[in-house]
Amino acid sequence: MSDIQLGLIGAGRWGRVYMNALDHMADVALSALASSNPQSHDLVGEDVALHEDWQDLLTAGGMDGVIVATPPASHAGIVCVALEAGVPVLVEKPLTLDVDEAKALCDLAEHKDCLVMVDHIHLFSPAFRALKSEAAKLGPVRHMESEAGNHGPFRKATPILWDWGAHDISMCLDLMGDTPSEISARRQELRKTGEGSGAVFDLRLGFGDGDTDVVTAGIRIGNMLPRKRRRFCAAFDDGILVYDDLAADKLSFVPISASPEAEIRAISVAPAPPLTCAIQAFADAIAADSVCHDSLRMGVDVVETLARCEAALEGHGGTEK
Repeated sequence: MSDIQLGLIGAGRWGRVYMNALDHMADVALSALASSNPQSHDLVGEDVALHEDWQDLLTAGGMDGVIVATPPASHAGIVCVALEAGVPVLVEKPLTLDVDEAKALCDLAEHKDCLVMVDHIHLFSPAFRALKSEAAKLGPVRHMESEAGNHGPFRKATPILWDWGAHDISMCLDLMGDTPSEISARRQELRKTGEGSGAVFDLRLGFGDGDTDVVTAGIRIGNMLPRKRRRFCAAFDDGILVYDDLAADKLSFVPISASPEAEIRAISVAPAPPLTCAIQAFADAIAADSVCHDSLRMGVDVVETLARCEAALEGHGGTEK
């Protein structure tokens, strides 16, 4: 038997991605699955306990932690029950779709002294972690730019802004170690398709307290891009760090120099998939009896920032402070 036994709630598209990742991990295993899909028994082996109701999975116990891969509107209720049962949780992003719910979960986790981590998957990426390490050597961040999206998916259960925006906002907040002092947002595109609603958003974040130069971030996200994009750039005085999750060289440094000899430098990073790293970090935290809530607090900050972006959009593309 593996050291860490995990339950999984949700066997949708992303739940199945979790299953595949767990299948390739040596010291972590799936021991129970909760799914209302009658075909779920075809997805797992006979050694995995199946439950139609997620509450039955939590009541049955016999696991070291649980992964919640359900639509975000259901996260608060599931995580709350898990916390009451003292079960550590790794929950998909966004933590919730409501600021008050997110704050209440954080309060409950701290009160119960129980681990909750939010899978902002790019924060676990070896390339992004290497970017943070390199950034510490380059001095203050001057500006950030990111673009992420694809043509689709068209999900009914998750608003497009919250689906795509959670990734880029979490990277900006994590790199800056702070939440934005000001936000502006506008829709570049919004239309119905045969597959569902599509949109592209332009977000602008400002970090600073007025006593220092404001660091800005430009974020373009949506599910109406012509092709898949996942690129995050951080600019410094001497150059730009580029994290491109779709490139062969996932992290590179582009020097800002007048010298014709200056070349783009690829930075070596570990090849481990980000989701595997996220699950491993969760398993390691369980094994260490950690109740660190840094990941959960980041989840709350991301929800608050997304809500502020949404408020700016409702103000017809205005600014929210």
